Amino acid sequence: MSQDSAAVPDAARKLAARRRREIVAVLLFSGGPIFESSIPLSVFGIDRQDAGVPRYRLLVCAGEDAPLRTTGGLELSAPYGLEAISRAGTVVVPAWRSITQAPPPAALDALRRAHEEGARIVGLCTGAFVLAAAGLLDGRPATTHWMYAPTLAKRYPSVHVDPRELFVDDGDVLTSAGTAAGIDLCLHIVRTDHGADAANALARRLVVPPRRTASDMGHQRYLDRSLPEEIGADPLAEVVAWALEHLHEQFDVETLAARAYMSRRTFDRRFRSLTGSAPLQWLITQRVLQAQRLLETSDYSVDEVAGRCGFRSPVALRGHFRRQLGASPAAYRAAYRARRPQNGGSEPALRPERAERPERERAALGAGSGDRYSAAALAGHGLATAEAGEAGKPQSDAYASRLPESPVGRGAGRPVLPGQRERPVG
Repeated sequence: MSQDSAAVPDAARKLAARRRREIVAVLLFSGGPIFESSIPLSVFGIDRQDAGVPRYRLLVCAGEDAPLRTTGGLELSAPYGLEAISRAGTVVVPAWRSITQAPPPAALDALRRAHEEGARIVGLCTGAFVLAAAGLLDGRPATTHWMYAPTLAKRYPSVHVDPRELFVDDGDVLTSAGTAAGIDLCLHIVRTDHGADAANALARRLVVPPRRTASDMGHQRYLDRSLPEEIGADPLAEVVAWALEHLHEQFDVETLAARAYMSRRTFDRRFRSLTGSAPLQWLITQRVLQAQRLLETSDYSVDEVAGRCGFRSPVALRGHFRRQLGASPAAYRAAYRARRPQNGGSEPALRPERAERPERERAALGAGSGDRYSAAALAGHGLATAEAGEAGKPQSDAYASRLPESPVGRGAGRPVLPGQRERPVG
């Protein structure tokens, strides 16, 4: 969800005299996607004072030697180089060409220098990888496209990555999620600088909502099974694949460690090094995602969904579901169905699947299905590690936050990332 508070952290530097916030430098690289690159150019580079939008001065800077080639083989020529960043009070990195490549050192130096002199640094989508490479996200909350969030968390473990946010405002460093969220963040910057009226006027000109939250557009549903590409070549890939195929069964992390022929401690360390996530939290998240899919695509009761996702009981499902997605399973299903169009005006878009399931399977998911989970593997909120001292304690996880308990479709409070600074973010 978007963060509208712009309180600057205590460590923020005073803006250097030669820098002004309304001077916006946009840093472009070869190979960057043209749509993301065009967002700050459109928001900050067009004079819309006739519509009540204060004017910014735009400096389009080449982050490396020309020519800059972008989507479709288009060739760009930026009017400024890295030296122009020294005059900007706002620096935007709209995208980076590849999350597997290191950004140019000269561009990273320019970003660090701008930040030291008090400039506001903004990373849209994969631009967060450039900010992270410059060390500007260390110890901070940040977001990026949900598909790349695990890789960002793994590569930069000191960054508190939360893919459930549309954008994160940490005062002098801001990041956004995927493509459209870049518009949300740019509107937020205008709102911070010039107020809601200016941001609303700009939104009308762009024909976009003036303010969205993750709940408003179902952003939580973009949680995914994706893991860093590097895990495909690792022996743990087979264990991960087995876990995803057997989520309907009740097993714990000890089971996964045994399948990997590792001790629990070794498995935890190896899994975290590959994914940036604790294996227990990853397993809980996958079970919640499976429940989410069943709630969207079937007519199973919540009790049946819990059994088919490996939860000990519906109570355990409800607790984890609410913490992950901010709503109860029943409320989530109701909101999802309300958003879905009706087929022909009569038949629900979600077709019941009960008739397709054998009676024996339905009976197996009844009241007795919750007794199969071992007590050692189920502590705290119904699914916790068996290691001493960890029962009932949320696992530290770089990109699995605890969302507040609020209905889907309504703005909610800020999620708290384990290990994150205990203060409001943004």
